[in-house]
Amino acid sequence: MSVRELVVLGTASQVPTRHRNHNGYLLRWDGEGILFDPGEGTQRQLLRAGVAAHDLNRLCVTHFHGDHSLGLAGVIQRINLDRVPHEVTAHYPASGQRFFDRLRYATAYRETVRLTEAPVAADGVLARTPSYTLQARRLSHPVESFGYRLTEPDGRRMLPDRLAAFGVRGPDVGRLQREGRLGDVTLEDVSEVRRGQRFAFVMDTRLCEGVSALAEGCDLLVIESTFLDEDTALAEDHGHLTAGQAAAVARDAGVRHLVLTHFSQRYSDPAEFGRQARAAGYAGELTVAYDLQRVPVPKRR
Repeated sequence: MSVRELVVLGTASQVPTRHRNHNGYLLRWDGEGILFDPGEGTQRQLLRAGVAAHDLNRLCVTHFHGDHSLGLAGVIQRINLDRVPHEVTAHYPASGQRFFDRLRYATAYRETVRLTEAPVAADGVLARTPSYTLQARRLSHPVESFGYRLTEPDGRRMLPDRLAAFGVRGPDVGRLQREGRLGDVTLEDVSEVRRGQRFAFVMDTRLCEGVSALAEGCDLLVIESTFLDEDTALAEDHGHLTAGQAAAVARDAGVRHLVLTHFSQRYSDPAEFGRQARAAGYAGELTVAYDLQRVPVPKRR
């Protein structure tokens, strides 16, 4: 049975707290695991969450600030220590190649795994697999930063009443699905489009075109909300979003489930992020993330 869920490994921003580790987010998408922004302590958080190195297929780094990338060294070495049998691909801003190189080879270890470097230099498609297309969009932060989006290909849903009306039954249903036509009956006659699921990961950024493009029509949006709305000027100055701004993006983009994360240590009440998100008019499912939480991708409509 396929699993699509977000495993939250860390939710702090620049400074970790007693209750929040530095960033780290694992997306389980069918048989693959995509690890986003592994900050310090990610290797231990993976252990606590019951995630093995063998579960990792891609590493996606939005930018090279420490709270989003210092865990790369440990994660890469663990992948090699455990002799992960499949290729692992790393995506990260091409402008930070020197940082990736330093983290990849921070200490001595034996390389046993094929780690493919696939740096991101511009907006566009990074990978296509049978179950998703991975894209990147540029964000607005003091250092170059990219957000990531997964889009499942659209499928088709068979309609039993239409199949019955056209007299299509048994093995002929599968044949029609494979070939697209059965005599005078086309696949379009007896089915409808089943929209593929969509996921986006948006970290450190001001409001910009890339944020909206990544969020558009998402079933699950993971987005930073470092500051509360009373500190909007501070957020803009440091290249971040507030809870209200993140929620307004989700509202306007038609996001079904919004996950707020990357919280500044200056705030003591996490619930206030949720209250401000609701005040901004977001009416969908809302999660104010905490470490080691699991968030399922919403079921298809």
